[in-house]
Amino acid sequence: MALKKITLFLLCIIAGEMYSQEKMTQPPYLKVGDTVAIVAPSGILKNRQREVQQASDLLKSWGLNVVVGKHVFSQDNHFAGTDDERCEDFQNAMDDPTISAIWCARGGYGAVRILDKLDFTKFKTQPKWLIGYSDITALHSLFHNQGFETIHAMMCVSLTKDLEGLEQTVATFKSAIFGETLTYTLAGTNYNRVGAASGELVGGNLTMLHTMLGSETSIDTSGKILFIEEIGEYKYHIDRMLQSLKRAGYFDNCAGVIVGDMTKLRKNTTLWGTSIEQLILDALADYDFPIAFNMPAGHEDDNRAMFLGRTVQLTVGTEQSTLVFKN
Repeated sequence: MALKKITLFLLCIIAGEMYSQEKMTQPPYLKVGDTVAIVAPSGILKNRQREVQQASDLLKSWGLNVVVGKHVFSQDNHFAGTDDERCEDFQNAMDDPTISAIWCARGGYGAVRILDKLDFTKFKTQPKWLIGYSDITALHSLFHNQGFETIHAMMCVSLTKDLEGLEQTVATFKSAIFGETLTYTLAGTNYNRVGAASGELVGGNLTMLHTMLGSETSIDTSGKILFIEEIGEYKYHIDRMLQSLKRAGYFDNCAGVIVGDMTKLRKNTTLWGTSIEQLILDALADYDFPIAFNMPAGHEDDNRAMFLGRTVQLTVGTEQSTLVFKN
């Protein structure tokens, strides 16, 4: 009996340590006169000079300085330069004490290939914001496990010539980098699993989260609220990834899930038979945490900025849901 009590006591200590993680390091918010580095750690930027120039002009209109990485427009088959070239630009931005934020020009694919090459030694002495989404989820995951908050937000190639339809995307991006409070009200749906939760917001692109599984950059979702979004997948692919994460224990101690845009889903010759919302609910049926749909974040024009690694309060209802980022 005494042994059982000791074992239970030790298990309680371990569980407590799991949920009492140190607070994430928050890089300094930007101010007028600070410098942003634009880099391309993933896909090729062929014929995308206009968007990068427009992104640079946008930052300058806010009183910021801009440095464009040496290899941003390099080409190496699928990628914006070789792995070493993309890593060089990213590492230089991490190490440069005059840089206050690292803004990724685009996603696509390729960030995972440089993760293990990056050195955080200098970065830890002077943290800065990482900004991007989609394939950049690989880097968000790396930075999260190193203990740093990041910003899930628009990238340079998100910009259109007239910014029509991007008003909230641009406004919330600006609000995030300058440190304004972010609060979102999400449209309700009967698919929502009602409830409330508080915890660090983590996640990003589902494919990339699945890619990280089993590696040092896989995220521990214990006590955290997971955000997911996706583009261009078959429904059965999404189910397969969710089932794989589930079998690995990814959701066992998760505090809540927020579902962003599921964009341009592909139709298989054998139809799935349910909505994407029902697919997600079915995959997560064994858990009782709240689930909120309709977060305007992902691969649509309306892509609201979010602080990853920041504690949020999530309240989910059928009429509406709210997401409040705590300062």
